[in-house]
Amino acid sequence: MIRFFKKKYILPILASVFLYVGASFKDDFFEIAKQIEIFTTLYKEVNTNYVDETNPGELMDKAIKAMLASLDPYTNYFNEQDVLRFKIDNTGEYTGIGALITRKESKLIIREPYKNFPADKAGLKAGDEIIQIGDVKISDFKDDASELLKGAKNTKIEVKYIRQGKTNSAQIILDEVEIKSVPFFGKIDDKTGYIVLSHFSKKAASETKTALEQLKSQGAQRIILDLRDNPGGLLNEAVAICNLFVPKDEIIVTTKSKNSKYNNTYKTLQEPVDTTIPLAIIVNGKSASASEIVSGALQDLDRAVVLGSRSYGKGLVQRPIDLTYGTQLKVTISRYYTPSGRCIQALDYAHKDKNGLATRTQEKNYNAFKTRKGRTVYDGGGIQPDLELMETKLSSISNALLKNNAIFDYATLYYYQNPNLGNTIPVLTDADFMAFKQFLKTQKITFDTETELALKNTLAAAKKENIDETITAEYQQLLTALQKSEDHLLDKNQKEIKNVLLDEIIKRYQYQEGLYQYYIKNNFEIKKAASVLNNEAEYKQILKL
Repeated sequence: MIRFFKKKYILPILASVFLYVGASFKDDFFEIAKQIEIFTTLYKEVNTNYVDETNPGELMDKAIKAMLASLDPYTNYFNEQDVLRFKIDNTGEYTGIGALITRKESKLIIREPYKNFPADKAGLKAGDEIIQIGDVKISDFKDDASELLKGAKNTKIEVKYIRQGKTNSAQIILDEVEIKSVPFFGKIDDKTGYIVLSHFSKKAASETKTALEQLKSQGAQRIILDLRDNPGGLLNEAVAICNLFVPKDEIIVTTKSKNSKYNNTYKTLQEPVDTTIPLAIIVNGKSASASEIVSGALQDLDRAVVLGSRSYGKGLVQRPIDLTYGTQLKVTISRYYTPSGRCIQALDYAHKDKNGLATRTQEKNYNAFKTRKGRTVYDGGGIQPDLELMETKLSSISNALLKNNAIFDYATLYYYQNPNLGNTIPVLTDADFMAFKQFLKTQKITFDTETELALKNTLAAAKKENIDETITAEYQQLLTALQKSEDHLLDKNQKEIKNVLLDEIIKRYQYQEGLYQYYIKNNFEIKKAASVLNNEAEYKQILKL
């Protein structure tokens, strides 16, 4: 009877399932093959028939990147040159000049020379504008000019640069550069250690472990881990860093995907360094990805107090896939979930608004979860700190001043106006702030807030429609009112802006190390974290220990 039942009912059901799966796969395969054939035909015909000469490689590069851009910002195609940069991001190692460089329009600007690396040894400073590398003028070079500053170790590169209006020359000798994941650690007081973790490269866990062990050997009985502005990196390094503070075989993060082979549970694999040392973690709106794994997991396990402002909210996992001819695809394969079950991805790229922008999960739609000790935590938009500190959030005006390089450019001017400060920490007075405001006016630096951009776009549209003359007076009135409002915002946020300015100025004289030395004595968030750790009752109350 049972055998008859199997034949009559189960076998047809199984056959139907396999037939459905097979048909589904066949349909998908046909659709992919169809679209590839259409694109191949179109690509060939464009390159063959277009009126001017085309660059097939450049066309394809743009086509692929435009296609991936419609998915999410993290799914990317890397050509051969891009692959090298991706390797640097993951390892923190490369051969070059040892400086952070940005390109704005046709300018190649030194943002930050790393101490004792080639650019620094050659005398280059933040704010220097490189105008020529070897025989190549930057203004004539349309590709990524920073590639001209890479090569084999000991290669000599001649550069010309502009500093304060004067053209100078320098010879840079390339060398191996290693960007540390832990650029600084030290003691705040006799019993409190402080560790800065700036990114998650392949040595992040080992460097953090070394810092932790050295601080403990120096008498540290509590630890502050600073993850502010840390954009993330390698997931396994995040798990290993959690492992320093929690036992072996503890679940840290789970990844879930439509493709079952990417469903993984990541546990700690080693014996920890210290499972009881009081721990505080500082995050902000630029702490993302692996930073959120560490802060979220240790929060869920009631192992650390998290302070600062809500983190970025990147709960997506990428995987590099090697393609032909040395190219590579980095593709989003899954979402990650903290031990309590939270996915803290803030933006939904599968559902976009009428402007094509990813929608953000509204706070009313956040879901509640419980930590190991029963504390309530939420998903939906980054890691919410146990103690939210307004000082960690920058105002819109400060963000605008950073974005439009006003802070950076004024720090450059200040440095050359005050060349002999050395290790002295300057005190920015009201007169200095007035000088900064005057600098904004003389340099005609715009804030490009959303309101200001909308107003400018309105005038641009009016000019196209030849009606700008009829609204000129009203436009000017609105612009004047807006500028007065921005001036008011400058004064209202004077203290915050001074602090942001001071951070940039300190780096000019004392590099990043000097800034961190200043932070451990003066930074509000660090002082608050130390205060919580020093108050055993408050620490235990927050964590319900």
